[in-house]
Amino acid sequence: MSVVSLQSSSQPRWLLPFLVVLVSGICLLPMLRLLSEGFSGVVVSTDSHLFHVFSDAATWNAAGHTIYTAGLSMLISVLLGAGFAFPVALSDIRGKGALVFCFMLPMMIPPQVTALSWVQLSGPSSTILNILGLAPPLGSPQPFYSAEGIALLLGVQHAAIVFLALRVSLRSIPGDMIEAARLSGASQFAVWKDIILPLSSPGLIAGAAMAFVSAVGNFGIPALLGIPVSYYVLPTLIYQKMADFGANVIAEVALLSLLVAVIAVAGVGLQYWISRKRDYRLVGLSGKTLDFSLRRWRLPVELLLWAVLSVILIAPLLALVANSLVPAYGVDLTFDNASFAAYREMLLAQGVTTRAIGNSIFLATVAALALLVFALPLAYLSERAPSRLLKVVTACIEVPYALPGVVLAIACILLFVKPLPFTDYSLYGSLGIILFAYLARFMVVSIKPIQSSFKQMDPALEEAAQLAGAGFARRMRTVLMPLVAPSAFAGALLVFLIAVNELTVSALLWSAGNETIGVLIFNLDDSGDTVLASALSVVVVLMVLVLMALLEAASRKLPKGVIPWHS
Repeated sequence: MSVVSLQSSSQPRWLLPFLVVLVSGICLLPMLRLLSEGFSGVVVSTDSHLFHVFSDAATWNAAGHTIYTAGLSMLISVLLGAGFAFPVALSDIRGKGALVFCFMLPMMIPPQVTALSWVQLSGPSSTILNILGLAPPLGSPQPFYSAEGIALLLGVQHAAIVFLALRVSLRSIPGDMIEAARLSGASQFAVWKDIILPLSSPGLIAGAAMAFVSAVGNFGIPALLGIPVSYYVLPTLIYQKMADFGANVIAEVALLSLLVAVIAVAGVGLQYWISRKRDYRLVGLSGKTLDFSLRRWRLPVELLLWAVLSVILIAPLLALVANSLVPAYGVDLTFDNASFAAYREMLLAQGVTTRAIGNSIFLATVAALALLVFALPLAYLSERAPSRLLKVVTACIEVPYALPGVVLAIACILLFVKPLPFTDYSLYGSLGIILFAYLARFMVVSIKPIQSSFKQMDPALEEAAQLAGAGFARRMRTVLMPLVAPSAFAGALLVFLIAVNELTVSALLWSAGNETIGVLIFNLDDSGDTVLASALSVVVVLMVLVLMALLEAASRKLPKGVIPWHS
């Protein structure tokens, strides 16, 4: 009764067409423009941009570097993500909440900050290594300025993705199946090897594919570690071509963006090919925590996990803080020369910092609020009045988020490089184009928590209000919005958290006067102001910690699955 009655309820007739046009305009139009530009004028001629791009050795070198670093980083992500997911989800180790929160942090910290912190942890100018007397001699090469260094940091950055995907699979394994195996005399290792590992393999493969796609589109880490030694992947090659701005640059970077998309899609296709024979259907109660007793191994496992976290998270951040306190990069940190001068310089003296922080907060706030307004009715219709058209629309929302950010950025440039129809105003070179890209990229982040909330809500409440004569607007205002408010708030906060530090999209869309925090950190490090970049990075990390703590504090009032590290 509920679905039928709500389908025929008094929802405004214009609402669904409006949302379809809106989502299509934001999420699909840029991609269609990119495809149009990429395949326009495709002729077999030595003068065509197609021939120029694909006959250039730099294209294939960058493509090879992209596949190598993304592939190697995927293996590192799987090693780290699975290494944490199995003991956290299956065993009786203590402090699981703190472990998961800390393990998620590298994914929430901007990639350029991650790269900067690791660079300052190693090499001859490392403040921490110089204090400990372990710094390599001056003139020694920086070990992270290499393909393997890029792959290692990409692996650390995206390990949380594998962790989340695998943990969801592990939690879906019915506990009674494990109990039956134990009662039959199977050892804990045999249960893990013969039951848990095969059943959780789809989640592990999906996580590996997502880590690969994320690494293909990552810009911050390859930019900070690869450009100084002329090691280019496709996103940094596109950035370099945009900076040079030669003839036919737009058409060429459009083709390079399509090549990035092809590599990313190939990674996802490989995942489906590997998973096609792993269609396991589980029967029984799932969601129950599987508690394997580690007995005498519990303390060593706990110490090992915290030791790994110390290396991949705490040590680089300490190096970042230490470097922000020295008077100049490479100078030893002592009690006499430690100061907060870099923080004063960045936050009080540099006008560009205030402007970048203001731009980032403005863009993130407007994106979060606008998406909240759009996501609420869209999530409502997708759950209460599902249709084939709505399924297509909600699938389109995921496209800009699934593709690498550099592809979306180029698509937005192509869409807005000319003035808007019937006006002389162009969004290109303004904050408006960055905001448009954020709306397209983060719409799916905003809508998912609200969908989860509507899914768990009993439709009888709304039906009662409808029978009492309440119209759609009143039901939405007095019944539905108060109930989904915590999820909507969490979605908006997640959008803000991701958007305020974003670099990959804004690196290609920013212009003078429209800098964002991510762009400013990248530019400061690129111009040699490493201490100032470190100080600003520390401020950004503190901001991320505060926002994550806010979400953690609100987690008890939110539906299951809203907070990523609680899923």
